[in-house]
Parts: sequence; structure tokens; C-alpha cells
Amino acid sequence: MSLSEANLAELAASIKQWGRELGFAEVRITDIDLTASEAGLQAWLDAGMHGEMDYMASHGMKRARPAELVPGTVRVVTARMDYLPQSMPEDWRERETARLAEPGAAVISLYARGRDYHKVLRARLQQLADRIRAATGEFGYRVFTDSAPVMELPLAEKAGLGWRGKHTLLISRTAGSTFFMGEILVDLPLPVDPPTGAHCGQCTACLDVCPTQAIIGPGKLDARRCISYLTIELKSAIPEEMRPLIGNRVYGCDDCQTVCPWNKFAQRAVLPDFDERNGLGGADMVDLFAWSEEDFNRRLEGSPIRRIGHERWLRNIAVGLGNAAAAGARGDATIVAALMSRRDHPSELVREHVEWALARHLDRD
Repeated sequence: MSLSEANLAELAASIKQWGRELGFAEVRITDIDLTASEAGLQAWLDAGMHGEMDYMASHGMKRARPAELVPGTVRVVTARMDYLPQSMPEDWRERETARLAEPGAAVISLYARGRDYHKVLRARLQQLADRIRAATGEFGYRVFTDSAPVMELPLAEKAGLGWRGKHTLLISRTAGSTFFMGEILVDLPLPVDPPTGAHCGQCTACLDVCPTQAIIGPGKLDARRCISYLTIELKSAIPEEMRPLIGNRVYGCDDCQTVCPWNKFAQRAVLPDFDERNGLGGADMVDLFAWSEEDFNRRLEGSPIRRIGHERWLRNIAVGLGNAAAAGARGDATIVAALMSRRDHPSELVREHVEWALARHLDRD
């Protein structure tokens, strides 16, 4: 079906409205020219800053060339969906920061406390694509939600969803950075939206707060030092020199977001999918460490956390329990007993981290 410019403009407006009806906070459209991002991507990969995330390098520059990924693509419909739960109080940033100082608290990234966003966004984006098909007839498209070699941040920035902050996350002037993103690559020559420009100014709060100094410069992240990488993406042992810096963060890290001034504008989720489950916002490490593999799989059904598996879950919590020693709970009987209960775990990975943690409580070399 051939569409005139007027038809395409009307369709673009409809797509944005349909997106809002489906729970997206904002939908915008951009072209597919990412040549300006290719050199930075290659340099980052060449420096090995992607760590064990081999998938980041396996597709070469296809990540920056949407038309090579999906032939025929000329535009990207990019959408954001807020995930801050409705129940979060206005002072949520202060509360989240305060939990980092509680020795027994299990700090889990806000985005991971509800349903797996991949499933939620992918289903909603597919519904949006279905609405486009109903209006235009068959067209070429493919839906993505952090699931393919697509440089979604540069695309979202080009489309005007926000700008890449110094921590590399996308920031919106009206919604901060607490949102997910997804894309539909389409073969429709829709009118494109303009970018917004950057608004971080001289602020360096995110660089200053990073516990591991993973943000090595404005817009430059060494993933190998990032706590989100270490607790989620890394499959092997967490480097010993990094363990004390992780504190009680057992899945992900929100420090650069909680300190960001723009997140005073963070918007609450409109979908219940991202409401907290299993009390993960106030969980205790000892309690979570006691979960059997069956408990882990059952309780975290439909959660993004489940993908790391029970073994890495125990690895992460063991590090947190070990760090409780330096946070005022050295030798705590409950913590030591919890660690001892996993001392003979079948996994060498778990045993090694448990021994490290016990040494911190029992002053062993």
C-alpha cells in the first residue's frame, strides 16, 4: 500500500496515540542512520569494555545498521514505558539510598522487582504493530525489546525520547530515567521526530557516586566494573577486588539513577506489571539466601531475575553477606549460620564466594 505524505503524517500521529493507549508513556520515530555511533561502539568493543558479553561483539557493526538486521527498514518506532511502581513514595530516592547502609538488606534494582519487562513491552509493541497493520495492510516490521543487536539508546536519542546522560542511560526532562524502551523496525517512510538535546550541564553526580567507578568519563562505561554487569551478566566468579565495592547490591545497581536530579520527575508506571513482587523492595539477604532452587524458580516465575539462575543468585548474596561484616555486622550469628549452611553447596562457584564471605566475618586469611 502506497501512502502519501499526508497519510504518513496521519499514521505517525495515530501510532503515537495507539502507543499511549497501550501503556507507553511516549512514542517517537527516527531514521536509521547511526553512522555517528559506529566509531564509539567499535572503540568500546576494541577496549574489551563489554567483558563477557560476547553478544555485543558477535554482530559487528550490524548493531549500528538496522537495515542489515531487518532488510527494508527505513524507520524505527521507539517507545518508552515507565516502571516506577505506583506505590513508591515521593522520597523513594532517599529511601533506596538509605537501604544501602543496612547490613542485612538485600538491595535489588527497582526495574527487576516486578514482571520481566521483556515480556510486557514485547507484547505491547506487537499489539501496536497489529494496529499499524490494520490501518495500512501488510508491511515489513520487526519488534525488539533489548533482545537483538539494536543500538536502542542512540535511536531513542535521535527520536527525541531524551538524551544519553553521563551515566550512558537515557534521560527525559519529564520522566527522568526510570523507564524501559522498545522498538519496531518498519519499512514505512514515516516522518521523523527531532532530538531534544542534552541537559546534564556541569552535573557529575552519577560519575561521583558510582561505587566501582565504572563510569570512566561522561558517557563512557566500563561494563567490567559495573555492578549491574557483575551481578547479572557475569557468569563466572566476581573478581575479588570488586566484591567489597558491591556492598549489599545483590541484583543490579541504581546508584547513578537515584542520585540523578532529573529523577525527581520520574513517573509512576501505568501498568500493574511492574508492581513489586515477593517483597523484594524490603527483602533480607539471609531470607533470600535460604531459598532453595525450587523456591527461587517458583517465586521468581515471570521475573527478570530468574534468568541468572539460583547458582549466581547465591553467589551474589554471599558477597552481600560478606560485605555486611564491614557494614557493622561482623560475626553476626545469623549471617554466619546462613553462610555455613551453604558451605558444602554442590557449586564450586557458590562455595568459593561463601568461603570469601566467611573469612570476612571470622577474620580468616
